[in-house]
Amino acid sequence: MALKDFMNKRISDFAVMYIKLHRFHWFVEGPLFLPMHEKYEELYDEMTGLLDEFAERLLSIGGTPASTMKEYLNLAEIKEEGNEVTPKDIFNTLIKDYTLMTEELKKGIAIAQGEDDESSADLFIGTITTFEKHVWMFKQSVK
Repeated sequence: MALKDFMNKRISDFAVMYIKLHRFHWFVEGPLFLPMHEKYEELYDEMTGLLDEFAERLLSIGGTPASTMKEYLNLAEIKEEGNEVTPKDIFNTLIKDYTLMTEELKKGIAIAQGEDDESSADLFIGTITTFEKHVWMFKQSVK
């Protein structure tokens, strides 16, 4: 897969995650409401930043970022679900989605390096570090 195509798939994953995180933020309830309401907002704000950073990186290497919901849903590995209700359901979905994004980004390092693009590889590595920390925290939350 070409780096530009790979980047568009990640941009699409981030866009779908942004919407999912908003849904979790809006519908959280119960004793974990306050901390989780704030955490989901932090996560969707982070996703907004990544979406922008990856799109701008793609533009800087001559690509055209996906920019419509139709494109995002077609390209994304992350899937809409919508049936998570309990905090445990949500955490398990977040573990699955962030793990998937991490695995994909690890593949992207080789793609970027194969195209002699260490800057994109570095962007992927930094994002992986952040996502791995999130997965660890979510796993601690479902113990």
